[in-house]
Amino acid sequence: MKRVGEQELLAIDAAEEVARICDGIREAVSSRFRRKGMVVGVSGGIDSSVVAALAVRAIGEKRVFALFTPEEDSSPESLRLGQLVSDWLQIRSATEDISPILRAAGCYRRRDEAIRSVIPEFTADYKCKLVIPDMLHGAQYAVYSIVVQSPSGEMKKVRLPINAYLGIVAATNFKQRTRKMMEYYYADLLHFAVAGTPNRLEYDQGFFVKNGDGSADIKPIAHLYKTQVYDLARYLGVPDEIQRRPPTTDTYSLQQSQEEFYFSLPLDKMDLCLYGRNNGISAQELASVVGLEECEVHRVYEMIDSKRRAAEYLHMPPVILARVQ
Repeated sequence: MKRVGEQELLAIDAAEEVARICDGIREAVSSRFRRKGMVVGVSGGIDSSVVAALAVRAIGEKRVFALFTPEEDSSPESLRLGQLVSDWLQIRSATEDISPILRAAGCYRRRDEAIRSVIPEFTADYKCKLVIPDMLHGAQYAVYSIVVQSPSGEMKKVRLPINAYLGIVAATNFKQRTRKMMEYYYADLLHFAVAGTPNRLEYDQGFFVKNGDGSADIKPIAHLYKTQVYDLARYLGVPDEIQRRPPTTDTYSLQQSQEEFYFSLPLDKMDLCLYGRNNGISAQELASVVGLEECEVHRVYEMIDSKRRAAEYLHMPPVILARVQ
């Protein structure tokens, strides 16, 4: 482990790491899964772009398939940038608009009903997003609020009671589960495996949907901090436009960062705090590196531990009640 005071605390040898990951992908796809290739759900973000590039480097462009799954709340930029990735890598792709499936399942209707329980005037032509309170600077509990924008542009923010919050989340989780269903359709069709795209921060802290984006046959970058994913992106030559794009959830109709939805802190600082927690670095030692007060690092460590406990259920495999040979 490097000294805490060094600026390059999370630095890795990108060439060495890429080679190691590619070896792992080849072994998993060919020997363990006995599949012909990999399906990657490409969102136009840095993580899925890096996973797609790693897959191509490992097994070749003819054995990698990109899937785009926009829906009515998605940013058009996500599809455009996803297609930019597939063009750059010269891989086959397909676009599946999942809006009709979501409407049939009642995703939007159920979400809107939950929002109307606290904002009665909310209609389908409003925009919305969920936001978390500032857990770093005073908020004691992660009680979410809904932010809505009327067609005239008026903004309104309301703290959510638990039933409304759970109703919104349960409905929007249809999106990630439907996307994964489509990925496995193409995997079955092509006799491919499905790649997951979470980085270490998302995987460790439970920033995924169980049996949605949390489901995959292989997760090539789940051990890498977000900072390290960007290192690999630069080494692999991921298009600059994607490297510059701020990470978003792209789940709600209002633009939303991952910080305001889940992490309460810029991702580079979250990386350092997670690294510090994982490696037994004291809050006092880490504070000067991450640019926070010692008490703030203590608070982030508490948040990390709390999210880890909540994520235990998300990571659990099915429980088998008797031994099965």
